Amino acid sequence: MKKVIRIFPSRTKATPDDTDVRIKALHPTNKDEADQVHISVAFTWDIPTAEKIAKNWRHVAPVTIGGPAYNNPGGDFVPGMYLKKGYVITSRGCPNRCWFCNVPKREGFRLRELPITEGHILTDDNLLACSTDHIEAVFNMLSRQKERPQFTGGLEAKLLTPYYAKRLYELRPKSVYFAYDTPDDLDPLIQAGRYLLDTGFTKPSHVLRAYVLIGYRGDTFDKAIERLTATWDAGFFPMAMLYRDQKGGYDKDWRRLQREWANPIITAVKCNELDKRLL
Repeated sequence: MKKVIRIFPSRTKATPDDTDVRIKALHPTNKDEADQVHISVAFTWDIPTAEKIAKNWRHVAPVTIGGPAYNNPGGDFVPGMYLKKGYVITSRGCPNRCWFCNVPKREGFRLRELPITEGHILTDDNLLACSTDHIEAVFNMLSRQKERPQFTGGLEAKLLTPYYAKRLYELRPKSVYFAYDTPDDLDPLIQAGRYLLDTGFTKPSHVLRAYVLIGYRGDTFDKAIERLTATWDAGFFPMAMLYRDQKGGYDKDWRRLQREWANPIITAVKCNELDKRLL
């Protein structure tokens, strides 16, 4: 079997941690030997660093550089290769055309169902847009795992049905993420919340969560806080996601607000305060 060293310019929770992984390794060491070197780039602002790494490692072995930052379409998912073991992707692409998302363009504006491998942290772009047979097969796979499933990729609220809400509840997930990115996401999110709470999910458990995009052009602090508040009212623990440009730039004031609503402990306190309005 060929030895492949994988280099990641930035570490995330999902970055693999085996012995053939390097993090921001600008230069190889005398002990670094491989048949291939793969540089995986998740963020566009890491591209300059990745290209320096590629230049410095090319004498070790042939170098391949790619990843989401380069808008490279993904192939079949290989467990543990570019995501830590436990993470799994069973489909790629999304039928939507959200202005802030590169997924449709990267995947050729189509949704592809992949062979299903084992894992419990599901990171598909839009699982509920897949065929019924595929979704059922994914749920069945998750039901076999020892760990409670996590739906971190974000499920699309407008595609959730009472049946899928029930199936999600039966899996006893650790977390299920939805999203509130644009104004037209709110009504479907409210309806999804009703379906999920009716099955037995509860707000205090914080299992139901929703990414809330903030800090984009035209956004204001008042509008952002209103969306975060509406997310909790709909039954979902809000997790603020800060919009960043191609170079990774962002406003420091927005960053401070995002930290307040992305830290689970601080956000929980804020949500408790919101509940007091109803007493």
